[in-house]
Amino acid sequence: MKHTISVLVEDEAGVLTRIAGLFARRGFNIESLAVGPAEQLGISRITMVVPDDDETIEQLIKQLHKLINVIKITDITKIPCVERELMLVKVSTNSQTRSEVLQIVQIFRARVVDMSEDSLTLEVVGDPGKMVAIISMLNKFGIKEIARTGKIALVRESGVNTEYLKSLEVKV
Repeated sequence: MKHTISVLVEDEAGVLTRIAGLFARRGFNIESLAVGPAEQLGISRITMVVPDDDETIEQLIKQLHKLINVIKITDITKIPCVERELMLVKVSTNSQTRSEVLQIVQIFRARVVDMSEDSLTLEVVGDPGKMVAIISMLNKFGIKEIARTGKIALVRESGVNTEYLKSLEVKV
């Protein structure tokens, strides 16, 4: 199972290195990593996606708590969250395929951020599922390059689980 872990840390040199070192020493893979300033000056939020079982993740969180500069760790995997990712994708196009790619861009609410005779560069923002879906639609045109930020997430204060609501819509 993939776990999403949110870590608040003091914004000081070497913090990310210590966290990455902890993962490396224990043979963990970090599938996605996003780091940026948090709501308070001097604090950063690290959002990681780590594939492993619940017990192993629990042990990992205990180890993270022991690190200097770590303030708070939350496994937000099973908590209702707003999740987003940013992706830039460069797609091969020509005069025959450009309009079809632009239709896909509209459907996914993406944006064209660069254009040449033989390619379009798109900006896609959304949940990780949206990224997978648009990539699968664009694959037939030929993807030249992809750059992704990794998942960022915040807990929903409303507590509303939109994944649960989506599953209800499908059944109706």
